Amino acid sequence: MHASLTIGLRCILASLISLLGFACLGAGEVRAAGEIRQPIAVQFSSDRPIDASVAPFVLASVAGFFSAEGLAVTSNVASGSKDAIARIAAGDSDFALVDINELIRFRDKSGVPPVKAVFVLFNQSPYAIVARKSRGIHALSDIQGKTLGVAEGDLSIRLWPALARQNGIKIASVKQNTISAAVREPILSAGQVDAVTGFSYLSAVNLRDRGIPANDLAVLRYADYGCEAYGFAVIVNPSFAATKPEAVKGFLRAVIAGTHLAIKDPGRAVDEVVKRMDDGSRDLELERLRTLIRDNIVTGEVQRNGLGGIDPARFDRSIDQIAEDFKFQKRPFAADIFDDSFLPPRDGRLIN
Repeated sequence: MHASLTIGLRCILASLISLLGFACLGAGEVRAAGEIRQPIAVQFSSDRPIDASVAPFVLASVAGFFSAEGLAVTSNVASGSKDAIARIAAGDSDFALVDINELIRFRDKSGVPPVKAVFVLFNQSPYAIVARKSRGIHALSDIQGKTLGVAEGDLSIRLWPALARQNGIKIASVKQNTISAAVREPILSAGQVDAVTGFSYLSAVNLRDRGIPANDLAVLRYADYGCEAYGFAVIVNPSFAATKPEAVKGFLRAVIAGTHLAIKDPGRAVDEVVKRMDDGSRDLELERLRTLIRDNIVTGEVQRNGLGGIDPARFDRSIDQIAEDFKFQKRPFAADIFDDSFLPPRDGRLIN
């Protein structure tokens, strides 16, 4: 009887040791897997040199949001949205921040990869006409009979025909002078033109920095006059999205966290941006970021629906407005350009 009990106890003990050993082995395997797991390398392109507009991405990096998602993000600068889109299409970059209206035009070309936007940062486009009130321009209707400076490659002028039609302005009544982007603000400051087209967070802020009094500037935002266009958006390489969908979702979660932080603490955001600029002005970039947040990022639509998404009906109307200056081979629809499947649920995107 005693021998049987001893044998039984030994069997139970052996079984327990075996189970514990298996559990420890499993834990060791988990730890080992965690130790050898390498972050996914991600290449991000901005369509212009760094300024306050990329604050959410800078914060996502310095605050550790990208690394928390298992991503090692490096960045590069393209020479405009067209170049940044080309890098994504060729697979030279994985993500890029570009003007979504340029993406719409790109997708109309024959044989191009099906590049899509997956996150809209600027819920309203920054397109604007910036004018001098001292030249008699206070509202959009005052632009008739005036001279408008248009920079080479300017994207906002391409939606001017739709804007003019909506507001009863005869395009022929506005003289256009083609100028270099480098002299856009100096020419207006010198009074050589009455107004210029551009981005409100760039030209308007730059002009105030050049000493033009704020009360002499009329910033005529397209969005205030019926333009439906969205603005800058994150696009992704189609192959990367197909093979690494979780990385795309993680990238967007990190950008959303960075955007929340930029909205909550613009001062910190600008400090981090200016560190990475050549001769950046903290005051100028802080004004730029606050303008972006107020006019382009935290809109009524975003407050209702959260960051990053679109209203498909509005998006389709914006395509109709683009079509007034661009002849589509095949008119696209919202689903052809924007993919919301990588976005977190609405509750994870709402602005607190």
